[in-house]
Formats: sequence, structure tokens, C-alpha cells
Amino acid sequence: QVQLVESGGGSVQAGGSLTLSCTISGNTYTNYCLGWFRQAPGKDREGVAGIDSDGKVTLIDSVKGRFTISQDNANNTLYLQMNSLKPEDTAEYTCAAGQGRQYCSAPYFQSWYMDHWGQGTQVTVSS
Repeated sequence: QVQLVESGGGSVQAGGSLTLSCTISGNTYTNYCLGWFRQAPGKDREGVAGIDSDGKVTLIDSVKGRFTISQDNANNTLYLQMNSLKPEDTAEYTCAAGQGRQYCSAPYFQSWYMDHWGQGTQVTVSS
């Protein structure tokens, strides 16, 4: 089993920054996708950023140039650095892990391909 625990959410004003962390424990995989997903009220969950076991990064267009995903393998931690935050970034953010690097690439970067989930952390951006 794999456990994921997020931290770092909060409330900021537009233009501000936040860094989310996801600590990963339990079974490890050599071929994987780690991702950040978000869900705003009344909207479907969407994949925001993913990084696979080869270090390949996927970002959705709306966050390119503002968000950075990275991983610290030594500390089993996944990060999402979010800069220039906008009110439309307001959502619950959840980290997830999928058993296969292909799940970090379109069209597979979808929540239903992920196997393990954290509990989520709220990000609220005010205008």
C-alpha cells in the first residue's frame, strides 16, 4: 500500500505563491506517475501537474509558466510550487500516484488511472 499526505495549502491573495508538499510512504514503484489534481466546487477533478519516474513533467496549459512540479526522491516528497496564483486556481488539491509512467501523459493523465490518493488540501486565492 502507498500512503500520501499533503500539506501546504492555505489562503493567499491573487499574485501570491504557495508550495504544496506530498509525503509518500509505503510500497515504492520504479515505474510510476505522481500527480497533483484539483477540484473546484461544482467542477470535475482535473489533473494539474504530473511527473513520472523518468522525470518527465506534464502541466496543463492554464498553469504553465506559473506552477512547477518536482520530487525529492531522497525524502519521498512531491512538491507543487504555485506562483502568480489566480482566483480560478481556488480548489482542493490532492496528490496521487499511479503505477505506470504512461499515466502522466495525455490522454491518460486522468484521475481514474491513479491508484493512490492523499486526503487533499485546500487552496483559496482571493482577488
